[in-house]
Amino acid sequence: MAGPAPGVAGAVQHRGVLDRGAATEGGSQPEEHAPCRRRRAAKNASRKRSPKTAADKRTHVCSVRLNDTEKNHLTAAAAAARTSLPAFLARSALAAARDPERAAGAIAGERELVSELFAARRHLGHVGNNLNQLARAINSGAQPADAQLDAVLAAVRRATIRVQAATDQLLEHR
Repeated sequence: MAGPAPGVAGAVQHRGVLDRGAATEGGSQPEEHAPCRRRRAAKNASRKRSPKTAADKRTHVCSVRLNDTEKNHLTAAAAAARTSLPAFLARSALAAARDPERAAGAIAGERELVSELFAARRHLGHVGNNLNQLARAINSGAQPADAQLDAVLAAVRRATIRVQAATDQLLEHR
C-alpha cells in the first residue's frame, strides 16, 4: 500500500484513539477537553450538607413491599414533600412512631372499615341466596306468603344499604 504524499495528512493508524495531533490542512485545531469539575462542584454546592455523626447515620435497611397504587401514592407524596421515597418513608414512619396511639387508631380504623365491608358483603350474599331460593320456589309454581316475600326483599334492601355505606366510608377514609 502506498503512503500519503509528502505534506498531506494521512489516515490515523490507531482505530478508536483520538488523534491529538495538529491538523495540517489549516482547519481548526483540536482542543484538550478536561472534565469540567468546576461546573459539577458549583451545581452541588447549594446542596452540601454537614456530614452526619456516626450516631445519626442510617445503617439499617428495611424492605417494604407495595402494590402499584400504593407506590404511586407514596411517590407523589414524597415529590410533594420534595424528598426521595426512602427518606419520605423513614420520616413518615418516625412521625407515626412519635404518636403511636394516633397511628394505631388510624390503622385500626381502616381495618375496621375493611372488616365491615367484608361482613356486609357476606350478609348480602346470604340474603341473596334466600332471594334465589324464593325465586326458584315461585318459578316451580309454589306461592310463598306475602310476609315471607316482603321480609326477604326488606333484608336485601338493608344488606345493599349496608354494603353501600361501608364502601362509602372506606372511600372517604382513603
